[in-house]
Amino acid sequence: METALECAPTDEQCQQVTRLLGRTPRGLKAIPVLGSSGSPVVIRVASVVDNKPFPTLYWLVDAALCLQIDRLEAAGWIARLQARVDESSDLQNEMEQDHARYKHERERYLLPEEVLLLTSHNMRQALDERGIGGITGKHRIRCLHTWYAAHLVTPNSIGRLVDQLLAESEYLAPD
Repeated sequence: METALECAPTDEQCQQVTRLLGRTPRGLKAIPVLGSSGSPVVIRVASVVDNKPFPTLYWLVDAALCLQIDRLEAAGWIARLQARVDESSDLQNEMEQDHARYKHERERYLLPEEVLLLTSHNMRQALDERGIGGITGKHRIRCLHTWYAAHLVTPNSIGRLVDQLLAESEYLAPD
């Protein structure tokens, strides 16, 4: 995988993302991570879509990775990783830092007119209070897909744990 330059996706990339998602993506802005074949792995979407806050900045779109993470979630790994977080103040501190970095990244991409819209309609806190995956709980894991998508752009604590699980493929059911 490689990190792509932050530029608008090409028409071909938009079509690839549409095929991968099974629908036209809302607010697609960039493809920050490409696979070795040049196919989209992670997309970045706008933080304001249809004049409403859209807190999840990065989405995992690679079909094979999504399937692997689906299988981890189906095998109960969100709860198991959450138990690790609950028992580790170090991991909790790392997650807080991960959320802060994510919020800063999201803030970087907000356009002045989006900030004005959010502020004037009292919707700013929907972004200010939400971290990776749009979650408000600083120490909660709701979705491994969103954590992993963010991890592929900027490494994070939960993404590193998912990397370990993916490397230990015993957790993944066979096709």
